[in-house]
Amino acid sequence: MTTPDTWVPSQIEEQRRAYRASRQRRSGLIAVISTVVVLAVAALLVVNSPGWERTRETFFSWEDAKKSFPSVLSGLWLNIRVMVICGICIAIWATLIAVMRTLRGPVFFPLRAFAVGYTDVFRGLPMLLVLLLLGYGVPALNLSGVPDSFLFWGCVGLVLSYSAYVAEVLRAGIESIHPSQRMAARSLGLSYPQTLRHVVLPQAVRRVLPALMNDLVSLQKDSSLLSVLAVVDALRAAQIYSALTFNYTSYVVAGLLFLCLTIPMARLTDWYARRQGFQSTGGLL
Repeated sequence: MTTPDTWVPSQIEEQRRAYRASRQRRSGLIAVISTVVVLAVAALLVVNSPGWERTRETFFSWEDAKKSFPSVLSGLWLNIRVMVICGICIAIWATLIAVMRTLRGPVFFPLRAFAVGYTDVFRGLPMLLVLLLLGYGVPALNLSGVPDSFLFWGCVGLVLSYSAYVAEVLRAGIESIHPSQRMAARSLGLSYPQTLRHVVLPQAVRRVLPALMNDLVSLQKDSSLLSVLAVVDALRAAQIYSALTFNYTSYVVAGLLFLCLTIPMARLTDWYARRQGFQSTGGLL
């Protein structure tokens, strides 16, 4: 009897493995060569363009990059904190909105109507408009006991806007759970809240987690929109340096720092999607 420890691949299997390995090496070599050729052609076109010297001094000055880096990095720390705090608030508020939309029965119609109206409004309004209305409008009212911080209301605007999108993603995950899961949970004596918490939501979140992680990546980038409210984040710090020196290298520095955050998060999202079996079929067509 053959066991996993004593099994030896046949000659045909070894030939198949060698063939697949050679094809993989060939594909990798072609990909590397084509990438190098494309980048080399693009670099030659840019470097040999008539305005390259002026562009290099204006956007790619090493001295200006070193001078602007500390302030831009300090502003990026604010973007990171905004992403973490707003992400937690969005997760809580969006879950409540999604649950409201999935409630059944006429008694819950007001909650469903509120959830539908909320998602329609904040998905329809441009985020920049929401930030301007809240950031400048609410403090102008001079309401007693209400914060007048631009940063606070900017974060509120991000939470309100992103919650509408995340709630729809969560609702899709909740409604994708087969009704038999709910029936089985109720037959075991679980109440509706217990069924939702222990049975439905864990499965729903697991199914839509790649989409939620993509929303988190977008939130990290869109946190730079707070700069329109005079909040000194990475983008605002780059803008201040550019206004003082008439050099745009600080914007390139800010962009590179954002890439250092978003690219690892995007790759983590793709890795998790592949692990969960979310494979793209576009390359097979």
